[in-house]
Amino acid sequence: MNEVQKPIDVLLVEDDPGDVLMTREAFEENKVVNRLAVVSDGASAMQYLRKEGEYADAPTPDMVLLDLNLPRMDGREVLAAMKSDDELRRIPVVVLTTSEAEEDVLRSYSLHANAYVTKPVDFARFIEVVRQIDDFFLTVVRLPSH
Repeated sequence: MNEVQKPIDVLLVEDDPGDVLMTREAFEENKVVNRLAVVSDGASAMQYLRKEGEYADAPTPDMVLLDLNLPRMDGREVLAAMKSDDELRRIPVVVLTTSEAEEDVLRSYSLHANAYVTKPVDFARFIEVVRQIDDFFLTVVRLPSH
């Protein structure tokens, strides 16, 4: 276990404003000190990760929370691009999606997702899931340094 909990940078790739709001509220309600950046489509996620354009000064995230069903470039394409990039492949990716389809689970793990979590529709349960993801990556797992 990590003895000192330092804030981590989390990139949330999510196009649903309601899910973005719930994730922000989950971080706030759980007193999560992590920094949350949000992009709403896969193409913007790749620009953020590659520090292109408006994201030139963006921090390299310590973890990515990735929805699968995104405009411009879906989450599966983002995951494939990240895991085939020498600079990005070591960033843990948690697929956080509404899809319960077995094919999405299998494909995500085949593309080297670190975890696959189906979003609960119940707000209280959603908060708990985000807290558990945060607890795991903040207190149990040792993340790679940049």
